Amino acid sequence: MSALPAHPAPATEIVSKTRIACDGGEGALGHPRVWLSIPEAEGWIDCPYCDKRFILEGSEAAKAHERMGGKAA
Repeated sequence: MSALPAHPAPATEIVSKTRIACDGGEGALGHPRVWLSIPEAEGWIDCPYCDKRFILEGSEAAKAHERMGGKAA
């Protein structure tokens, strides 16, 4: 079990799978698509390109995110 990091994320998404893809969005503002695996013990991962935070639904990290009002960590 791990709490969310203290630094804020520019965007946060709750996901239901541990394997997710991030491409930073559409068009020129995006980045190369990367596949990320959320460690189940942590319950979250940040994209190394855009810092978007992906939180695994039902994890302790998701509960912490909800306690914080669902805002970016």
